[in-house]
Amino acid sequence: MNTAAKRQAFRRLHQSGCFVIPNPWDIGSARLLQQMGFKALATTSSGCAWSRGRADGRLSREEALAHLREIVAATDLPVNADFESGFAADAEGVAQSVRLALDTGIAALSIEDATGDPANPVRDLGDAVARVRAARRAIDAAGGDAMLVGRAENFFLGRPDLADTIARLKAYSAAGADCLYAPGLRTREDIAAVVAAVAPKPFNLLVGSPGLSLAEIAALGVRRVSVGGALARAAWGGFMRAARGIAEEGHFGGFAGALPYAELNDHFSDA
Repeated sequence: MNTAAKRQAFRRLHQSGCFVIPNPWDIGSARLLQQMGFKALATTSSGCAWSRGRADGRLSREEALAHLREIVAATDLPVNADFESGFAADAEGVAQSVRLALDTGIAALSIEDATGDPANPVRDLGDAVARVRAARRAIDAAGGDAMLVGRAENFFLGRPDLADTIARLKAYSAAGADCLYAPGLRTREDIAAVVAAVAPKPFNLLVGSPGLSLAEIAALGVRRVSVGGALARAAWGGFMRAARGIAEEGHFGGFAGALPYAELNDHFSDA
């Protein structure tokens, strides 16, 4: 599919039901997820950063854009970009960053309201709304077919204020976000409250640990589910268990459960 077709297909996925949009962190994981039958993918800023030996939030805009081009080129599926807070100090800078991101061929991108400052982790609402509006204008100027996701980071950043989260998501919706996202929500009650508050627009739920099943999540009205850096963390977990077994205990038991060489090689034989 060309870029326009991917964006149209991605929008259709949000119209009804509930789908999972897993998060690859490199070319190989993107191709494997496509082979498994998923309908769309989303990048993960943390997974990408870790694969480059960096902490989350430490990649430059240029590095992030290069990663988007890499993932888009690796798959035929629509790609939603984890575009952090827009890689800019102000709204106009966000608009410029969004224009560059759209040029990579992504189907959607998210703008979060985190500041990166531990002392003041969540942006003032007026500033956050201005940044979402700037992203919306940039998308509309480019044809308007890519989706915009507005993210409220309260719960993810240790500020579990449901009322403020809902107020922020409603403001981002009014500013032009097509889909709303509040990472860190865990209880049925909180999820249902946010879904109802942002309706009829779709809500994205982040799932990073065992808990509700996909059927239970869908019953709450969630339209899409992403996993953030969880798949990358699972892969790193297997790596660390095997490597620590060798380094600390002198055994190779951590290789149990590893995919056979032939099977993994076969997955990439057509590349």
